[in-house]
Amino acid sequence: MDPLLKRFISYVTIDTESDPNNPEFPSTEKQWDLAKKLEVELKTIGMTDVSLDENCYIMASLESNVDHAVPTIGFVAHIDTSPDFTGANVNPQIHENYDGGDIILNAQENIVLSPSYFEDLLLYKGQTIITTDGSTLLGADDKAGVTEIVSAMEYLIQHPEIKHGKIRICFTPDEEVGKGAHKFDVQKFGAEWAYTMDGSEIGELEYENFNAAGAKVTINGKIVHPGYAKGKMINSMLIAQKFIAALPANEIPQETEGYEGFFHLNAMSGEVEKTKLNYIIRDHDMDKFEKRKKDFQAVADQLNNDLGANLIEVEIKDQYFNMRKKIEPVMHIVDIAEEAMISLGIKPKIKAIRGGTDGSQLSYMGLPCPNIFAGGHNFHGRYEYVPLESIHKATQVIVEIAKLTATKYSN
Repeated sequence: MDPLLKRFISYVTIDTESDPNNPEFPSTEKQWDLAKKLEVELKTIGMTDVSLDENCYIMASLESNVDHAVPTIGFVAHIDTSPDFTGANVNPQIHENYDGGDIILNAQENIVLSPSYFEDLLLYKGQTIITTDGSTLLGADDKAGVTEIVSAMEYLIQHPEIKHGKIRICFTPDEEVGKGAHKFDVQKFGAEWAYTMDGSEIGELEYENFNAAGAKVTINGKIVHPGYAKGKMINSMLIAQKFIAALPANEIPQETEGYEGFFHLNAMSGEVEKTKLNYIIRDHDMDKFEKRKKDFQAVADQLNNDLGANLIEVEIKDQYFNMRKKIEPVMHIVDIAEEAMISLGIKPKIKAIRGGTDGSQLSYMGLPCPNIFAGGHNFHGRYEYVPLESIHKATQVIVEIAKLTATKYSN
């Protein structure tokens, strides 16, 4: 078996799903299972300063092998998988020499990964595609990134003729629940800049992301016997319908792209007496982001005014901000990654992330951190897949960045 494939499978078959409802850090104990495995593996391949701290952050070093000063650079990926879809009992399926047709994930339940719906599949005709069995997510987000970083470090250790400066790596917990960088020790990490290996399609290179907030809406009703409800019952679920309808119908994830922001209702629960709505609010432009939050609150205020009572409560909390502001002053770090891709025959796709990574928070913590492709597609669900060749290419990009950085600072 291809060593990269073997490593990737060994990671994705460990359940590391995080939990957005648990305030503990990390949010699930099972993330330690992969963290401890990585701690041993990094020592085995020859990394130095390997540490696993009390918050489940794994850091390690690859020492410089040149005699001139080179900035210490870093690579970061996260070990947890999304709570949006189960990551337990992942059973990866290997499809060699993909023929461009439908991939049957589960014949019994008629679960099919088809290029007629997921057109990107056709980009990888003739390659080895790794998929789910239709019952879980795959975990390429971000265990492909973990695989690539470990494999690149192992390759550099095995090939000392490749010159590089000091490299720091870190694997973080709880990225999928927005806490991946919350306890990241930037000073301990000690890099001048880093790259998250957490993108999707081969060639992606990103230094812009959404400004992000989470919003919790609580709607209070009043329950009485329905036979005697006239003028007395207040059905919170019906008010929730009005709240949802008052937001722009076309400003939702499935109707937007590029730099277009959105309001996304991602959870709801309700009874007559109380209904709760969870939203995420996203926009790349800070002024538009601030306006979205004000507009969201204004919907609640207007409905409360119409109802003649403050039945709707809104709590909005910022989550992360667009890292472009922190990357633009040091654009040479993006240029190095772009040059690395071009030298490997990869066409860079420089675009804005319609989401966020640990890198967006780390950039505001003093560690500029653009994002590079890890190769996966259709994250957070049963149709997730990753081409093995993309994992190979991402691994090569890491090695090439290390080489280029050392070369550029040789004079």
